[in-house]
Amino acid sequence: MHIRAARRDELTDLQDIERAAGLCFRDIGMPEIADDEPLPVGELDRYVAAGLAWVAVDGDGDGEGEGGAGAGDSPPAAYLIADRVDGALHVEQVSVHPDHARRAIGRALLEHLAEHAVLERVPALTLTTFTEVPWNAPYYERCGFRRLDDGELTPGLREIRAREAEHGLDRWPRVCMHRAL
Repeated sequence: MHIRAARRDELTDLQDIERAAGLCFRDIGMPEIADDEPLPVGELDRYVAAGLAWVAVDGDGDGEGEGGAGAGDSPPAAYLIADRVDGALHVEQVSVHPDHARRAIGRALLEHLAEHAVLERVPALTLTTFTEVPWNAPYYERCGFRRLDDGELTPGLREIRAREAEHGLDRWPRVCMHRAL
């Protein structure tokens, strides 16, 4: 897999990845999450324009894939979008299409974001996630994130949690997480 900046012509692909990746929530009794629509194309475009959207595509990035197509021409298998929140880069969404799951692609995207953050002298990554979903908080802990206590939340993280609660995500236990770089 090769990680590169997402392109505007791939935004509907990102939505498709999100829909497919969300289906596994149905299997664990969270059909509302499975049925939740991905971000609109206009919102995804904001991340692309800000330089905070990346995709993982088949290929090694040398411009030579199967049939002469370069990695840049392969459809995305996964994506990550981030925002700047209180001096950190906040993982807004990371999704891997189920056809490409269990290949450490999500971890590679997180590491790519960490490298980007270090280059920008950003001291940390943050995210919010479900505590009891195996591929959420327990997974992020294995990727170097730690759970934040309520007293450690920044104003921006509190605002994100409030928006999530308005969206109904607090129906299941959630947590903010932090990874120092």
